[in-house]
Amino acid sequence: MNGRRGFTLIELLVAMGIFAILALLAYGGLNSMLTTRAQTEQSADALRALQFAYRMLERDIEDWVPRDIRNEFGESSPALLAGSQIGYALELTRGGWRNPAEQPRSTLQRVAYRVQDNALQRDSWLALDRPADELPREQVLLEGVRELRLRFLDANDAWQEQWPPAGQQSGQQAALRALETVVVTERWGELRWLFLLPE
Repeated sequence: MNGRRGFTLIELLVAMGIFAILALLAYGGLNSMLTTRAQTEQSADALRALQFAYRMLERDIEDWVPRDIRNEFGESSPALLAGSQIGYALELTRGGWRNPAEQPRSTLQRVAYRVQDNALQRDSWLALDRPADELPREQVLLEGVRELRLRFLDANDAWQEQWPPAGQQSGQQAALRALETVVVTERWGELRWLFLLPE
């Protein structure tokens, strides 16, 4: 015998127990880090979607132009229309629609917003005076939206719940100064945005 000896069973069990405890601690830390990372990425994605929806709404409202259209029934429709009398929360004509491919179309565009299937949706049409068979292009901007409410500030600094204001005669153009949107979301609660309309 040269004096060598191996580990006893108790020493092996103690070593395995210590290794198991260290492994559990390491796994707990790694799992916590991965969970935190996933939650951070989820929050960042949700914030990006919210910023995108805000920028789309802001761009459409601030590029509003007072150009009436003819709807799919051939009837005249105001340049900006909102309220319970239409199927959308907001419908308007906007300018600045870029055309890098130089397609035979206008730089004006008709867009509309609504809440459908718990999401804020933006619809757009290729033609302002649209034919009866033209379907809008649908784009979901933000998930988890319960409601979209609007108010309009007129030239007399009075808030209106619909636009054009009730009692406005056909052909009249009431001055519109600002538009307030309230987006009720599941994640952030009630978000209130105020947009100034172009002169």
